[in-house]
Amino acid sequence: MDNKSEPLEERAIAERIRMEEVFGKLVRKDNGHIADEFLSMAENYFKDSKYFFGEGDIVRAFEAVVISWSYIDAGIKAGFFSVPEELREYFTS
Repeated sequence: MDNKSEPLEERAIAERIRMEEVFGKLVRKDNGHIADEFLSMAENYFKDSKYFFGEGDIVRAFEAVVISWSYIDAGIKAGFFSVPEELREYFTS
């Protein structure tokens, strides 16, 4: 099944699982204040995603995990973080 026909709840679960892997393998390349802020925002949105999912609010859960992903993606592009080769295709940078 392609992503376009995947039900939102299944997609939200898949993204959450993938972000769990990203956070587990993320490498800090910069320990400055801005890098800290990016990581903090990504972690907070990810926590929000888990909360919303637990509340049955799948739309907000999906939104929050995507925002979390975007902070990591921007942080990679800015040189704050890196991820292993097997996860690079998941990011735009």
